[in-house]
Amino acid sequence: MARSVPVARLRPVASALVASLRNFLTPVVWKQAHQARTRRLRPRWSTQPLVLVLVTLTWACGDSLAEQFETARSFAVVCLPKRRRPGRSVQGFQKALARLPLPVLRAVATGVRQRLLRLLAGVWMQDGFVPLGCDGTRLECPRSAALAARLGAAGKAGAAPMLWLTALVHLRLGVPWAWRWGQGTASERDHLRRLLGCLPSAALLVADAGYVGYDLVRTLQQRRVCFLIRMSSQATFYREGSGPACRFRDGLVYYWPPAKKKGSRRQPPLRLRLLRVRSRRRGHDVWLATNVLDRQRLSWRQAAQWYRWRWENEGLFRTYKRTLAKIKLQSRTLRLVHREAEGSLLATQLLLAQGALALRGQAVPPAAPVLACSPRQVLLAVRAELQAAQPGHRRNFAQRLAAARREQRPRQSAKTKRCWPQRKPHKPPQPPRLLTLQDAEKAWIHWQKTNAA
Repeated sequence: MARSVPVARLRPVASALVASLRNFLTPVVWKQAHQARTRRLRPRWSTQPLVLVLVTLTWACGDSLAEQFETARSFAVVCLPKRRRPGRSVQGFQKALARLPLPVLRAVATGVRQRLLRLLAGVWMQDGFVPLGCDGTRLECPRSAALAARLGAAGKAGAAPMLWLTALVHLRLGVPWAWRWGQGTASERDHLRRLLGCLPSAALLVADAGYVGYDLVRTLQQRRVCFLIRMSSQATFYREGSGPACRFRDGLVYYWPPAKKKGSRRQPPLRLRLLRVRSRRRGHDVWLATNVLDRQRLSWRQAAQWYRWRWENEGLFRTYKRTLAKIKLQSRTLRLVHREAEGSLLATQLLLAQGALALRGQAVPPAAPVLACSPRQVLLAVRAELQAAQPGHRRNFAQRLAAARREQRPRQSAKTKRCWPQRKPHKPPQPPRLLTLQDAEKAWIHWQKTNAA
């Protein structure tokens, strides 16, 4: 009698929020989080329910922290029916959260990144690259004495304490990949250097003119990280050929600022590729620099398209601040505000990752190359599950996630709705300086290449 060959079955689509979260928060991820917690005691709040409540607080709706805590705690009890019940008071939760080491939350974020690579492998790469946008923003904190003394003011005198957030976002899915927090006066370039160890293979960094700098570009080249950065008038480039600069479109140049060119500590020029993207609607050309010198690997049209997709960074900040109501954090101590920031951004990552996983495999319209979920609709679906988080209750959560697609309509108006009275109007960066190499500069570059070889 012939044996029947077993057929490999695909994992069914999660029909509830609990099962959907288990796609990302696996036992391996929780094991990494437990190992990052050095204390081996058995407190009332163990690691798993503490992190679950912290993440769910960002999704829960309510006028006060007490209402959000009741919803988040009920959901944690449903997720962990065989575990010891966590504490019932908000004060006990905040005390336990203040004692939670930050490496625990970072270990959970690392585990979620590993799950993203596996679950979204089919839509993760685009034309041989993993396009990741990098940008930063500030978040306001309460005006408590502890935060004012430790964080200080980032703007005018008497301004509220602020945190600076630098985030890497997948430009096709809109899902945050990694992030870093700092004071309101922190440097986003320094944050990017610290985030280079989190980059996946074949990553392509896409950034605006705020990341123009010789030291940063040299660090990216030494780490062999592909990048696409918008240049401004602060950058100085040299080209070997001649001709009017107004006709320049795509070519090899040398990035050599005057401060690095002269003096006793003379630095070598950086060989890059400069692209000029003409803007017919706005009237301002966009100058992009990249270390991908092969035009077949990175064409002019692909570079222009990926820089347009960089708006996903702004979309993430809008989702975090407006949709999830995190324009101002709630915690009044430094330990709690750091954990609230880490937990809320982890919740944002899980929210958008669930929407991206539900839309995986769907057909993409020709006019909409980016298949991204609607954060608002995904949040409404999650909140409906939180309200109905009772044992034995079943809802078609998968269908609600699959229908949470972003509106794909051609934009006819500007992204800015109105002119705010206290906000300065945006001024696009001016084009970089494009000069011609002289004979002495060519000889010095040739001498340096000969010695390096």
